[in-house]
Amino acid sequence: MVIGLLQVTLSIPEARSLKDKRAVLRSLRDRCISRMNISVAEVGDQSIWQSARLAFVTVAAERTTAERRLSQVSELLERDPRHVLVSVRSEFI
Repeated sequence: MVIGLLQVTLSIPEARSLKDKRAVLRSLRDRCISRMNISVAEVGDQSIWQSARLAFVTVAAERTTAERRLSQVSELLERDPRHVLVSVRSEFI
């Protein structure tokens, strides 16, 4: 069993309020959950309008499966024009 963790920091330059930020994050979370076998949580910068720190976690039987899922999440994040991907860090346990 392998646990894959992807931690990202996002900049959301168009957000003018926490409500704007939450709308972007809710959409992102819903797309990740519906397309991939992955869990998402906001783990930092909750009260900052234009910044978000998220953690994406998946559990798989093999490391390659976990790597593929986290790679798909990274690609989805890079393609979304509503935010800027500031940092990405992955770990496998």
